Amino acid sequence: MDRFLYIVSADHGRNTYIPPHQHECYELVYYLEGKGTTTIGQMSYPFQANTFAFLPPRCLHNENHQEDARILFVGFQCASPEMRSLSGVYEDDKDRTIEQLMRRIEAEFSQRREGYAHLLNLMASEIAPLMLRMFGRGKTAQASADRVQYVRNYMDEHYRQKLSIEALARMSGYSYDRFRHLFRDRYGDSPIRYLLMKRLEFAKSLLIHSRMHISEVSSETGFTNDAQFCNLFKRETGMSPGAYRKAKAGSF
Repeated sequence: MDRFLYIVSADHGRNTYIPPHQHECYELVYYLEGKGTTTIGQMSYPFQANTFAFLPPRCLHNENHQEDARILFVGFQCASPEMRSLSGVYEDDKDRTIEQLMRRIEAEFSQRREGYAHLLNLMASEIAPLMLRMFGRGKTAQASADRVQYVRNYMDEHYRQKLSIEALARMSGYSYDRFRHLFRDRYGDSPIRYLLMKRLEFAKSLLIHSRMHISEVSSETGFTNDAQFCNLFKRETGMSPGAYRKAKAGSF
């Protein structure tokens, strides 16, 4: 029999780290606001608003919050053996089905009207069929695409920082080779080239719209050193950064 155990609303500040821990029950952690990463078992996942982590019993997990976050998490017991196969970070659907269920549980728990304990157990029993309908067997292709999408979202926000493809692959939950293959299939470029083009586009903008020195542009856009920046810039544009700046200066 499914049974409701607890529901908690919490706020976490930017750079909050929740160390590895586990629970004896299932837990669903819904991210209403914020952005960060969580490691669940051996796999790392990015999370953002309107995604949620689903955690089976005794599954070691942590959280690293990169922005101020508001979360809602529920603990429950579940009799369905199929639920054991579900763990990770998932994106809610367009109707916010999981969020709406969490809100209903939170409201019922806070109001505590007659019969609330029975109703909370009934609402907790909705989690398993909803999760299996949305993310169970036959949904693995979409789940794979979502995980790669989450990593690309992370790359879009952090491309100016030092990023390794190995770390991004771990974040996706795939092997290094599998991640590169899935990324190229979906976006038409390898992860390393995608990062390079993001950095070069930002570098072009800085060269045109700022007076930053070439070395400052190199550092600001995430390149290892000036030589690497200049070589890659010239390879992709046909001009050095300085020549590009002069050429564009005459266009404005």
